Amino acid sequence: MDNDVTRLELRREYPDPIEDVWSALTESDRTARWIGPWTGEAGVGNTIMLTMTAEEGSEPGPAVIRECDPPKRLVMDLGVTDQPAWRVELTLTERGEGTVLDFVHLLPKTDWDTSDILKGWHFYLDRLGASLVGEPVPEWDTYTPPSLEA
Repeated sequence: MDNDVTRLELRREYPDPIEDVWSALTESDRTARWIGPWTGEAGVGNTIMLTMTAEEGSEPGPAVIRECDPPKRLVMDLGVTDQPAWRVELTLTERGEGTVLDFVHLLPKTDWDTSDILKGWHFYLDRLGASLVGEPVPEWDTYTPPSLEA
């Protein structure tokens, strides 16, 4: 492992079939429900523009698709202003009738507080879960990740 990289890992289990979770991760009208819509031409090596709608004042940002193996694996480099790209790896595995999502975020070591970044990914994955079952998605101002609740 590269000592200049921080690895954040999260796992979520959803009762939904793998194809449904995959579609929620990759189709713009579905991503719009939990993280934000994207525009562009999907495909390995292509850059799409993702607007993270829960981020105040968010402008579309580049996301380069590095790997895509439907419905099991998606790897993207997310553009971050004035920073090296953040590598995000999403791996789906069937478990019974449901799906396990293993989420990995590789980011360059910085003096940033990674607990804030981790809280952000908990937030988005909880929004994904809510969108899959048709429930209202959490809002940031009232959100507490499950691992941080009293």
